[in-house]
Amino acid sequence: MPRHARPTVVLVHGAFADASTFARVIPELTAAGLDVLAPAVPNRGLVDDAAYIASVIRAVEGPVILVGHSYGGAVITLAGTEDNVRALVYLAGYALEEGESLGELQGRFPDSGLADALVRTPFPVAGSTETGTDVSVQIGKFPALFAADVDPGLAAVLAVSQRPLAARAFSEAAPVAAWRTRPSWGLVASSDRTINPDVERYGYERAGMTTVEVDSSHLVMLSQPKAVAELIVDAARSTAH
Repeated sequence: MPRHARPTVVLVHGAFADASTFARVIPELTAAGLDVLAPAVPNRGLVDDAAYIASVIRAVEGPVILVGHSYGGAVITLAGTEDNVRALVYLAGYALEEGESLGELQGRFPDSGLADALVRTPFPVAGSTETGTDVSVQIGKFPALFAADVDPGLAAVLAVSQRPLAARAFSEAAPVAAWRTRPSWGLVASSDRTINPDVERYGYERAGMTTVEVDSSHLVMLSQPKAVAELIVDAARSTAH
């Protein structure tokens, strides 16, 4: 791909995780000649997180392929309206409609095993006497829920190094749906125990996405990095000018 047409892939991680979940995908993308950024999402709330990722996107010179995993899918649904975003790629993600929250989309389908594994912990809010609520996953349940097909040693590390998500992220409505104005691709992790795969399918179908299904746990980037990279490269090539 010519340098002037080469986009930057911005990888947006999900809740209970960090950008290291893309560790096996990034080498695949760079080998394909793509530039990559994998920022840390604050995980403080949907609108605030999207505003932060939007600021990262604005700092990129040239076109962006915006990729979101899990909760990161909700984040890119908002941040993807930035002018230089050429395509959206959802990985086992939430594709929200305008005015819809994570809780509302999830609530239309049977719960996965995640609901019974969540832990809520108070955290201090700067400048306020009120406390916020962080949500994380029981350490002992994390590997089976998120990473059943990932190396057990790595899954154990991920379980104890979670980045919690502020509970308010589940109830914030999306003010915009970027997939309405951007070509979009979606990957369904068909053995997902974290998000009901039907939630993924429904959101992708509603958005008219180009969709693939991969037999994978929720952490498809670690278990099936080549399939993930192929989808991202396809999006990049399809939207190159």
